[in-house]
Amino acid sequence: MSTRNRKSARRFGGVCIAVAAIWSSHAHAESSIRSDGVDDEERGVDRVGEASAAIGQERDVPSIAVGTEVGAAVPILDRIVVKGQALQLRDSAFSTTQIGQAAIAADRVSDIDSLFRYVPGMTVRSIGYGAVASSTVIRGFGGGGHGGDLGVVIDGVPLNEANSHADGYVDVQVLVPLEISQLTVYRGPVSALYGNFNRGGLIAFETRKSGDYAEFDGSMGQYGTVDMQAALGLPLANRNQLNIATQLFHTDGFRAQSQSERKTVAGRYSTVLSERLDLALSARLHSADADHGARLSRVQFDVDPYGIDPRTQNDGASKDFRSLRADLGYSLLPGLRLLGFGYDTRQQFTRYFTRPVSGGALLQREESYDRDVQGVGFSLNGVSSSTRFPLTYVAGVETFRERTAFEFHDGLARRVRVGPAINDRESDISSVSAFGEANVGLHRLLELTLGLRYDRFSGQCRLLGPEAGTDPCDRLESIDNASPKLGAKAQVTDWLQLRTSIAEGFAIPSGFTKYAPGAQALEPSELRQTELGLLLQAGPVEIDLVGYRIRSSEEIRAVSPGVFENFGATLRRGVELSVKWALTPDLDLRGVHAHADSEILRNANSALLGNSVTGVPRRSGTLNLAWRATPALTFDAGYRHVGGSWMDSANSRRSASYSVIDAGASWQLETRLPTRLSLDIENLTDRVHATAVSLSGGEEWLTPGPPRFFRIGAQIGF
Repeated sequence: MSTRNRKSARRFGGVCIAVAAIWSSHAHAESSIRSDGVDDEERGVDRVGEASAAIGQERDVPSIAVGTEVGAAVPILDRIVVKGQALQLRDSAFSTTQIGQAAIAADRVSDIDSLFRYVPGMTVRSIGYGAVASSTVIRGFGGGGHGGDLGVVIDGVPLNEANSHADGYVDVQVLVPLEISQLTVYRGPVSALYGNFNRGGLIAFETRKSGDYAEFDGSMGQYGTVDMQAALGLPLANRNQLNIATQLFHTDGFRAQSQSERKTVAGRYSTVLSERLDLALSARLHSADADHGARLSRVQFDVDPYGIDPRTQNDGASKDFRSLRADLGYSLLPGLRLLGFGYDTRQQFTRYFTRPVSGGALLQREESYDRDVQGVGFSLNGVSSSTRFPLTYVAGVETFRERTAFEFHDGLARRVRVGPAINDRESDISSVSAFGEANVGLHRLLELTLGLRYDRFSGQCRLLGPEAGTDPCDRLESIDNASPKLGAKAQVTDWLQLRTSIAEGFAIPSGFTKYAPGAQALEPSELRQTELGLLLQAGPVEIDLVGYRIRSSEEIRAVSPGVFENFGATLRRGVELSVKWALTPDLDLRGVHAHADSEILRNANSALLGNSVTGVPRRSGTLNLAWRATPALTFDAGYRHVGGSWMDSANSRRSASYSVIDAGASWQLETRLPTRLSLDIENLTDRVHATAVSLSGGEEWLTPGPPRFFRIGAQIGF
């Protein structure tokens, strides 16, 4: 084990000893309290209400609402279908945001990315390319989605790509909005259930797995935009269940050469084999095809923000994604379940894009990836049968292997290759992980969340053909890492809850650096997050406020060609605010706001010391109002602000901030079938803005944001 991991293990060991001491002393105190006749409710955690289903009312704070009092009956663990489902967020001391199925439906979304505006500090820097993931900002990290700063899992299985356009690249469009039961955003590297690619946080999607429903959600809008979604939940004989969801989305785009289409179908069949054993089989098919208009220079954008550079070639992307999965659950004891899963994913993804290079020229690049991933995992999920100290926990092991055939060409002539490949190779990476996490309710003033994760990576890279590039391609020697997590919260009064946590994360060397012979002695980059938060609930007002500090160290830099070292450190700090306020019985306000700052502490280039990281807005926020004018008619409006961010590491140029206003209305019809009609207007004021800005050759290049957009829709239940 590495020096760093021995230190982490010692720290976690110290935490466990401290917890044991606290537990022992508390047990003695608890015995004394009981002899004094204090009732269970005083000793327990107060009920503060369950999360509402509506976006305007849904609680997005991890530590809201326990629902289980000390002294009340501890719930028996039912048929859990994904790892960690025993760990209720309401018991966790970590900051999370949760959005439920009804809230997603009420928001009438075609793109899942748009839901992230309800998470404080989370911003999507859309690059405007269909079939290509955009970049997402979270907790001061700007490389989520299009890089490795944001983890994404579907029912506990990772969606991130280990070796693709960028390590950790992930496209959430393989999901159908109507199939989501709930999504949870873990803010920061706090969850022990997931490892790599969650430096800034992680999104855990849970799909619908039960219920009797048939739903349709369709809409049509400007620029030839059509979105059709359907979902079916069908209980079958002998306690079997079928759940299916599908989506067809098409748009001609608001710019030339920006047509995009995607088709998705996902299905799950589950059966109860015996009183203790159940089985589920799942499949997902997704295909996408799009044309791309490329970015615009600042000069072009100022003349025509919705135009296209005449030098742009026939850019575009296509993707085919297929996944099969099996889940097995076995009840060992009341309140204790053993879960196992295995999955196979195949994906082909090709992208052509014209981009600026030095000297003001534009060249077309081709990147093609053929991925093959297999994984298997087991976990124990439990709820303690003791009523003295409520305990929920999960512990497990997982392994996966991902092989990616990567072909990279540059300087194409309208998708025609004119020279040898820059890279033509196959990467192979494997991981073995062990993890454990528990929520322990010692007292209303001390509830703990404890976690520990261990990961080990190995792999290799081999050439498939001649290459013109010089990227390293060799064996990846083993890299291991241990990440402890510790959180505590206290219900101080009926209306005030406090929480704090310390959690570590990590990042292994990115790209083909990890396969370089000169990189084999590298340690993973280390991230340590500390945070303090409070939850205040007073009548119709709920306020959640958290401050965080993330220090990344042992960052990796190139000393010379093929030689690397751990050198570099960055500090990220921020404040995140969530507010919900029922102004009247029919008027709800919901808002999130975040302030993020960063500082480069250590860098080989001394001129960068003290500078901020690029691509991260200092301020961002969303404000939403919902007014129920009548029981059938609802109006809603949203205001979204995204602040400017630095475009270069020297902090010499900053992108412009922008604000967008959306408005909508929905009408519940009194018909035999439950039907709700809707009208949505996005970018109501027709604000000209850029969703992403970068520098190349000293020139600004911008991705145009969409102009005013009208859409009508209908949601029908059968």
